[in-house]
Amino acid sequence: MTIPTPTPPTFDARPLVEPVPPGAARAFVQELKRTGRLPSASATVVVFIVVGVAILFVFGSVAVTLISAVFGAIAAVMAGTGEAAGWGVLAAFLPLLFIGGIATVAVIVAVRLARGGDERMYRLDRFARANGMSYVPRFDDPALPGMIFSVGSARNATDLVRGDRPRFVEFGNYEYTTGSGKNKTTHNWGYVAVKLDVPLPNIVLDATSNNSLFGSNLPASFDKDQRLSLEGDFDRYFDLYCPEGYETDALYLFTPDIMARFIDHVAALDVEIVDDWLFLYSRRQFSTLDPATWAWLFSVVGALLDKFAQWARWRDDRLAAPPRSVQDAAALSAPSVAAGSAGTGAVAGGQAPASDVPFVPPMDALRPPPGVAPQGRRLQQRVPWLPIIIIGAFALFWILSQAGVFGALLGGLFGR
Repeated sequence: MTIPTPTPPTFDARPLVEPVPPGAARAFVQELKRTGRLPSASATVVVFIVVGVAILFVFGSVAVTLISAVFGAIAAVMAGTGEAAGWGVLAAFLPLLFIGGIATVAVIVAVRLARGGDERMYRLDRFARANGMSYVPRFDDPALPGMIFSVGSARNATDLVRGDRPRFVEFGNYEYTTGSGKNKTTHNWGYVAVKLDVPLPNIVLDATSNNSLFGSNLPASFDKDQRLSLEGDFDRYFDLYCPEGYETDALYLFTPDIMARFIDHVAALDVEIVDDWLFLYSRRQFSTLDPATWAWLFSVVGALLDKFAQWARWRDDRLAAPPRSVQDAAALSAPSVAAGSAGTGAVAGGQAPASDVPFVPPMDALRPPPGVAPQGRRLQQRVPWLPIIIIGAFALFWILSQAGVFGALLGGLFGR
């Protein structure tokens, strides 16, 4: 019997594009602030105000100085004429008009940014409700086990859209910062988090389509000894890493039909399985007002959901508890008198001898409990030496060039 490929789940995208009633977005955001679901000032507005003030003081002071100098010079040239006084007054008041104009533009832009953010949150909340989900505008430092959630500082997830049918799924945008001062960098991600039925080994599918010149775009690098090659074309789309000793388990989880699903639907995304979670990562925002992005994400999740039931049956044999003693082992292997007495067949008009009826332990007693042994819970990471060496080489070249070493060397070679 051929199992049909599931069609992408339908969803209602109208709240993302339909007109917003006047005042509805502002009232919604005020309610978020009143209930504590949103800080009083959004990070975007705060950053804009800080940057705007800096620009106003730095460039504004330069502009004021230049304007004052120009009109002061004009007033000096026209000294002795009746127009000199007018140019002097203009030189005094024009810088104030200039600063006032900059401040007005800054206020207008800030108001529009705030209104745009309010409308965005309003639309995403209505979109989540229309599709049986919920919306969370911001969540600082989410306690998720994925690799991107433990890197850097100032970690926060925004515009979270969550649902719990048929299992918990969360779509969100995420950012964190690394470095400090001039070397400070903000990293932005989109992610999907899917709750699984049981903990699984830490497995990473590094998509080859989004790698850069320096290799993987993921924030972690893994020992090559953990690289596992799978059959077919899978290696063209993903580099699969699993803990050493868990190769057979990875093959059990990634059967040919599951590999086909990942190739057809997830080839543009990086995948991580850790504990009882599956994460999909991308450098682009996932929670947006674009209906096409949501249609794609819903189709990706819908294509994978029905395959997770196969993974629920996986157990780590390393967690199987051995018999506590020789007597326990003998008890498990010896025939059971009670089982023999309850046998189904009679021999020569009587019950079958107990020694002829083998004891079969219950299946639950033989299966290991859900979980992963310590050696399979996390992949072994390595230091990404190649980009470090390349960046170090460029830095060394710049330092030597600024110090004049190359000029002196070339002058010594070709000076004669």
